Amino acid sequence: QVQLVESGGGLVQAGGSLRLSCAASGRTFSSYAMGWFRQAPGKEREFVARISASGGSIYYADSVKGRFTISRDNAKNTVYLQMNSLKPEDTAVFYCNAHKPAPTPYNYWGQGTQVTVSS
Repeated sequence: QVQLVESGGGLVQAGGSLRLSCAASGRTFSSYAMGWFRQAPGKEREFVARISASGGSIYYADSVKGRFTISRDNAKNTVYLQMNSLKPEDTAVFYCNAHKPAPTPYNYWGQGTQVTVSS
């Protein structure tokens, strides 16, 4: 099994920055696509960003394009989310996701970390 441990969440003022980290266990991290999702109070979980296993393909939700950057360091089994120009509407619990492609596709989830952006 894969375990995901997140860190870096906290309280920040609008316009500020935070960097989230997600450390994954296991020897097969380099074969997993990784992503970030978030869930705001009273809303469903939504996609934020994803990165392919090699790091060569990246996709962002329209709401965060130009502000957030996803990256990974396979040597450290870690994926990052650099968040700049934060807005109050970014306030949510952020979840790390790992997608195992084979032999049977499966998704792993982290415990979530709170990001709060004040006005």
